[in-house]
Amino acid sequence: MIRALCPKRRKKFFSNNTQLFFIALMGVVFLAIFAYVPLFGLVLAFKEGDNRINVLQTIFYGKWVGLDNFKAVFQDWSFKDVFINTISLNAIMLLINFPAPIIFALFLNEIKHRHYKNAIQSITIFPTFISWMSFGGIFLALLDMNTGVLNPLLIKLGIITENTLVNFGEPQYSWALIIITSLIKGTGWGSIIYTASISGINPEIYESAEMDGAKRFRVMFQITLPAMIPTILVYFLLSIGGILGNNFEQFYVFQNVVNLPKTEVLATYSYAQGISYKRYSFATALGLIQSIISLFLLLSSDKIAKKLTGRGIY
Repeated sequence: MIRALCPKRRKKFFSNNTQLFFIALMGVVFLAIFAYVPLFGLVLAFKEGDNRINVLQTIFYGKWVGLDNFKAVFQDWSFKDVFINTISLNAIMLLINFPAPIIFALFLNEIKHRHYKNAIQSITIFPTFISWMSFGGIFLALLDMNTGVLNPLLIKLGIITENTLVNFGEPQYSWALIIITSLIKGTGWGSIIYTASISGINPEIYESAEMDGAKRFRVMFQITLPAMIPTILVYFLLSIGGILGNNFEQFYVFQNVVNLPKTEVLATYSYAQGISYKRYSFATALGLIQSIISLFLLLSSDKIAKKLTGRGIY
């Protein structure tokens, strides 16, 4: 009788999860095509492929040059400045942008009116679905020195005069502009995972705290925040591992001839070298160096986190 039931159970399990298996399979296919198959192109970092017309032919039949392309990266006169820009700007963004979704999720959780809460969440998430080219273009239009609305507003507030208009395209404003726009665009979306983490907390804990007379801020910092620690730790470690990685569009849209020395990061530098100057092997070697450093940072931070807190990614 047990043997007779087993095939039915397997058939029932499979039929109930067909869609889930299909969705998971699409994820595997996506990773295989766009993440693992392109890894074969890394051989270009060890071959002479700069300024070649047929890159695919170079991958298969190009001349091996060993580590010459890596030496060229480290000897490039602008690589040091670009690397410092990337590390410095991303470190500042990590200090400012990483806590923002956590704080936002904590305060959003304290809103008891469901419709009001949903409205705020929808408004803050909406910028995520706008491309950086459009989103950055809106800010550039608002901040334009001649046609933007910010300079007239500052004049009315008495902060500046018509003779001292602010050009937000200058280098001293570039980092602040990039950080503020990324904060506006990413805070709402980044809070989703933390909101989901908060929803998993047992409601009875909140009821017990309320019966004991605990105030809302005390509940927030002694119950809600500690329950979010595992999620926060995982995302913090991933953020450290990606400290050399940047959204190309985010930086490219704000770059101009004047502020380029301050806004050039590895993502835009790699694009310029690989696409604009056709230094394919150079750009591949640069990307491989970036990936190796990011992997080292991720594994190191994970090991330190395990020693200090007993928790990590792996």
